Amino acid sequence: MGFKETLKTELTYQGLLVKELAEKSGVHKRAIDNYLNQQGSLPSADAAVKIARALGVTVEYLVTGEITPPLLDVRLRAHVQTVKNLSEHDRDIIFELSKLMLRG
Repeated sequence: MGFKETLKTELTYQGLLVKELAEKSGVHKRAIDNYLNQQGSLPSADAAVKIARALGVTVEYLVTGEITPPLLDVRLRAHVQTVKNLSEHDRDIIFELSKLMLRG
């Protein structure tokens, strides 16, 4: 997965609009739209850091789609690996269930 795909996934997962990310990160909405469009231009290092901080993730994660060990403990990494091995449909179900559980 590349920056564009990971950013789209993270926005969906967090339920954020591009406009909201722009406000949180200080990166112009038009620039974020460019990162998400068909050509998927890559941000500068400065913009990538701002976006990553606003999303609460690392730049490495946004670029590679891989979660590095310092972000998650061993048990959570095992769960992430399990979810990664599921079909896209099943992952969507897991994400929706997680959201419902967080709502109470």
